[in-house]
Amino acid sequence: MAAHFVETTQPQPLVFSGKKRNDRDDDDDGDAMVAKKSALAVCEVDPAAALASIRHEFGEHGGVNMSIEASATFTVMEPDTMRRMFAGELGPDNDFFVYSRHFNPTVLNLSRQMAALEGTQAAYCTSSGMSAISSVMLQLCSSGGHVVASNTLYGGTHALLTHFLPRTCNITTSFVDITDHGAVADAIVEGRTQVLYFESVANPTLTVADIPELSRMAHEKGVTVVVDNTFAPMVLSPAKLGADVVVHSISKFISGGADIIAGAVCGSEKLVKGMMDLRGGSLMLLGPTMNAKVAFELSERIPHLGLRMREHSRRAHVYAERMRELGMKVIYPGLETHPQHKLAKGMVNKDYGYGGLLSIDMETEEKANKLMTYLQNATQFGFMAVSLGYYETLMSCSGSSTSSELDPSQKAAAGISPGLIRMSVGYVGTLEQKWSQFVKAFLRM
Repeated sequence: MAAHFVETTQPQPLVFSGKKRNDRDDDDDGDAMVAKKSALAVCEVDPAAALASIRHEFGEHGGVNMSIEASATFTVMEPDTMRRMFAGELGPDNDFFVYSRHFNPTVLNLSRQMAALEGTQAAYCTSSGMSAISSVMLQLCSSGGHVVASNTLYGGTHALLTHFLPRTCNITTSFVDITDHGAVADAIVEGRTQVLYFESVANPTLTVADIPELSRMAHEKGVTVVVDNTFAPMVLSPAKLGADVVVHSISKFISGGADIIAGAVCGSEKLVKGMMDLRGGSLMLLGPTMNAKVAFELSERIPHLGLRMREHSRRAHVYAERMRELGMKVIYPGLETHPQHKLAKGMVNKDYGYGGLLSIDMETEEKANKLMTYLQNATQFGFMAVSLGYYETLMSCSGSSTSSELDPSQKAAAGISPGLIRMSVGYVGTLEQKWSQFVKAFLRM
């Protein structure tokens, strides 16, 4: 027997759901996909409090951790139940599952956590961050559609919008400086533009988007706002600030171990159900399915995400301040010298800092590579590797790695210099120990 409880304002008994309910039980409270209102309300204060307010799934034999539902397919007790599931009359809201490419109980549990984290009605998790982004764009945009996007994006997303979607789907994108609201407004074509897409904190320049104002502008023209919040889980809550859809590469901070590839789409119940529609849903038909065992692993890591993000942010802020004192050109939203510092200060959730990423502009790729070589091979400060959110510090020269999909003019427009180092600050060792390693490498320059 699987057990769960729902925390509301009134004490609730433990609810035990059988292996398969009868059809007469299809008037259940229907909360399988939707974050409880109590959790959504708490998210107005703190994402960690919202996570603690959702129901806890126990294991099949009463274990404190939920059981892994590794089945690809699910049985029914009566033949007509299967017909009703395919007709859309029964589904995960009522604890009925048909096939794990559609909904899986273990993945659904992780998805509820993601919805609570981001303060959205619903969420569903995918096999990668890019599959989450691609599926959302294909669900929201139709052939001949138009997207307005920030000109500073992760290289894979930029390539999707620049090359893949125009070639395969006739969906075009206008790239703009997301901090130039006049340019954003001019680029939106009312009646044609379907999505405004940007990153809450841009990769790799750490430009901070004015989510409330951009959302207001888009909504005035009937445009859906999609925000990639990979760089700032817990730190920023885009949905609370006005965004319609929040996407994540869970592979980064949320996973924290650099050992899992995964993504998530967080938004309205209507959106998630639409993406899982048997006849027209992008998640259902394209099939970027998350493995249930991966979902279980991730669900065990989310409860301590807040603790990890605090330490990532604390160290990044200290390092950024000290790097600036060394005379380095450092970019970090927590610094008063950052162009959007005041904006960020007004949007961040209390006590989580400004994120675990900073950028150092060494001006030339040669200088950037030299510094990274010393930091890794001479002093063991961190690793030269792409990705982010790992417990060790990761660093890469963005122009020749994660932003290499952009041509030279696009990099210039995005503010990506040849010597820009993106650094994801880890938390192993003591802060002073790791800082001394950085200084030794810097002095060798």
